[in-house]
Amino acid sequence: MKSMWTLISKALCRITGRAAGAQTLSEAPRVVVSRSFADVTPQATFDIKRCDLHLLEDGPPVTAQLTREQGLQYYRTMQTIRRMELKADQLYKQKIIRGFCHLYDGQEACAAGIEAAIRPSDHLITAYRAHGYTYTRGVPVREILAELTGRRGGVAKGKGGSMHMYAPHFYGGNGIVGAQVPLGAGVALACQYQGNDQLCVTLYGDGAANQGQLFEAFNMAALWKLPCIFVCENNKYGMGTSVERAAASTDYYKRGDFIPGLRVDGMDVLCVREAVRFAADHCRSGKGPMVMELQTYRYHGHSMSDPGVSYRTREEIQEVRSKSDPISLLKERMLAHNMATADEFKEMDLAIREEVEEATQFATSDPEPPLDDLCHHIFCGDAPLAVRGTHRWSELQSLS
Repeated sequence: MKSMWTLISKALCRITGRAAGAQTLSEAPRVVVSRSFADVTPQATFDIKRCDLHLLEDGPPVTAQLTREQGLQYYRTMQTIRRMELKADQLYKQKIIRGFCHLYDGQEACAAGIEAAIRPSDHLITAYRAHGYTYTRGVPVREILAELTGRRGGVAKGKGGSMHMYAPHFYGGNGIVGAQVPLGAGVALACQYQGNDQLCVTLYGDGAANQGQLFEAFNMAALWKLPCIFVCENNKYGMGTSVERAAASTDYYKRGDFIPGLRVDGMDVLCVREAVRFAADHCRSGKGPMVMELQTYRYHGHSMSDPGVSYRTREEIQEVRSKSDPISLLKERMLAHNMATADEFKEMDLAIREEVEEATQFATSDPEPPLDDLCHHIFCGDAPLAVRGTHRWSELQSLS
């Protein structure tokens, strides 16, 4: 080993003109392992899991192309969501975040894959597990965490909390189980009416899949051929109840009956991306809606009041983490195909941690909204009629 470094040192001396021994042994490895961008694979093709089909002759492709830039972007998106949710878990346990809080860690490939397949001008509406989609729709981490802590700098000015965040073309988390599905069909109807070639991605969980209003929305969307992708994020458990105990049929992608459906590996960002692209093309071509089931998994409980281990084992959660984690899967693919280095991922992880920590400082130091602000943002402009207790200039006093 010593003779090898001696040869390297002599070669470097000939190149740089430095005296022999001027470069120490500890410096030499940094020169040897340095790589140029020409050494990195700019693009690769990966095999992905075949989707299960309903009322479709052909489905999404079974291979997916990935560029280095796309891969690093998907990784950053998923890792940022993961770190943000872990920080929210910490703040909740410190009683800095209060009230309802549903975390998204484990399901990051769904949000990143959907966003990679649609346009920024397309619309998206989801249920109460909304932090990840709030981020992919363009809201900074600091505004999301500040909303969770009820601060004035939050995305909804500290008055919406975990379940009620909004952004352009994003209609937020919705607290009523399944209520966002007919709303999403309505947004798709507006897209069709305006003829703007936009669509709406309407998300709901496996627990909400048994709500009657879903089937009413399916019926109307099919009759009117609305450009709507109904997406069931099947994370295996509702509010403490496994899908097998809650549904006579767990083939959620077939629940549209007369609407074509896809069942997708929701832990693979590339599989999600290709499936949503396929569904988006279907909707934009005027063929009507599509129902998708993304098979995914949540690492935390249903909400912060649910420990998540009373109806499933720790071993089950750990097995999913070790075999199917969406972030690890993408990272391993890129490393195996020489699309990035381990040091690049470490640097990105460090930058994300710093971003989340800075956002946390803002979310815990920004002032809370003043009491008199609680009466604002209820009506647009002047109230259309007098409603008792909602006068926007009423004087409030704190009793705490």
